[in-house]
Amino acid sequence: MLAPPQNFSTMLASPMEPLSLVIKKEDLIPGISDGVLAILSPVIAYWTYATFFHIIDVYELAEKYRIHPSEEEESRNKASLAEVLWDVALQHVIQTIVGYCVYRYDDVPTTGHELHSMWNWRQNILPAFIPDSFIWYAYIYGWSALRLSIALCIIDTWQYWLHRLMHTNKTLYRRFHSRHHRLYVPYSYGALYNDPVEGFLLDTAGTGLAAIVTALSPRESLILYTFATMKTVDDHCGYRFPFDPFQMLFPNNALYHDIHHQNWGFRSNYSQPFFTFWDKLTNTQYQFVSEYQDQQKQITLTKYKEFLERRKQKKAGNMAKSSSVESDSLDLQDETKKLQ
Repeated sequence: MLAPPQNFSTMLASPMEPLSLVIKKEDLIPGISDGVLAILSPVIAYWTYATFFHIIDVYELAEKYRIHPSEEEESRNKASLAEVLWDVALQHVIQTIVGYCVYRYDDVPTTGHELHSMWNWRQNILPAFIPDSFIWYAYIYGWSALRLSIALCIIDTWQYWLHRLMHTNKTLYRRFHSRHHRLYVPYSYGALYNDPVEGFLLDTAGTGLAAIVTALSPRESLILYTFATMKTVDDHCGYRFPFDPFQMLFPNNALYHDIHHQNWGFRSNYSQPFFTFWDKLTNTQYQFVSEYQDQQKQITLTKYKEFLERRKQKKAGNMAKSSSVESDSLDLQDETKKLQ
């Protein structure tokens, strides 16, 4: 964490404006601009994080926390994995092209003006009782955190109302949003399984608008885009991990969104991907959320016990088969010796 320079308080108290030498800000990764990195990072994060859950799914590494059993995922979902992957890849292509076009018109990130801005805060904006150290940390970290928090609320607001419109308007639902609801049992790769038009409006435009309105820098945009992407994947992961930071910090989590994907809950829980305040304010939250969570725990526990029993029986069967093969091998050896 960056600490204020030794002469920081003296500089703030001086009536003379500090000199500023504004230069281009160094990129996080030499050779790749922060703007381009902000475009690529959410795509990389999506496929990496979704693949992490896919591995857990395929190798049955966390059945204790699965929301729906694997056989239900296979029987109820109406879209194949190939269809899902194709739509996600297409959305990422569109998202990357749009992001690059906007990046071409962005200003070059600069540095060297920070101390002058803090001096201006002290001299013209903040009261004298505010500590100098507060000004430093508020400017370096707090200002970014505040704008990122506002951006999260903008994303939630944008997605709630557009998502709700996609459900209440039958034409929009049939033409666009019904595609996403072919996944009755969500899984990680399906987080961005959308019609391309809806994907652009809901995710690309909504998140980009939040970054523009809050005037985020390329590095701040990188944080926002990557965080929002991973949160969306987590909401569709199909697991309710007690140690998952996304599910611990946000009320809108995988189990909350799972309700929306069910036949009896798809006209509720429109909020995504972070908070639930719009559902609560407009009375669209599923009224039995707590009961469903408790019930799902019991269902998961029952299915997990069944899974353990199946695995035990399978293991016993494999051991018996192996023992039978060994016995046959010994018999063959005995017969061979007799012939000799």
